[in-house]
Amino acid sequence: MGHGFNGFGGGMNMNALMQQAKKMQDQMMKAQEELEQAEVVGKAGGDMVTVTMNGKKEFKSIKLSKTAVDPDDVEMLEDLIIAAINDATAKAEELSKDKMGPMGNLGGLM
Repeated sequence: MGHGFNGFGGGMNMNALMQQAKKMQDQMMKAQEELEQAEVVGKAGGDMVTVTMNGKKEFKSIKLSKTAVDPDDVEMLEDLIIAAINDATAKAEELSKDKMGPMGNLGGLM
């Protein structure tokens, strides 16, 4: 046992390692803040249903055009809402991948 830090990584500079970890954590926090502020818009049926969410997949609004609301065809409206949500979610995921890059896989570690 008595190897201390020299036994870990062949004498790695722990101060430099800690600084690098802090830098990565700061970059992750900045990217997460940017995702919270960003907005993506998902649409379905042309502009019949529009869903807005932030980059963290939190819904901000759902807009329905009057032509989307047909009391005799509620199922169509439900399908349009689901399609718009899925569109916005896909865009939010893509935005998250762009902002987080390789750090996205480390999210659970910090």
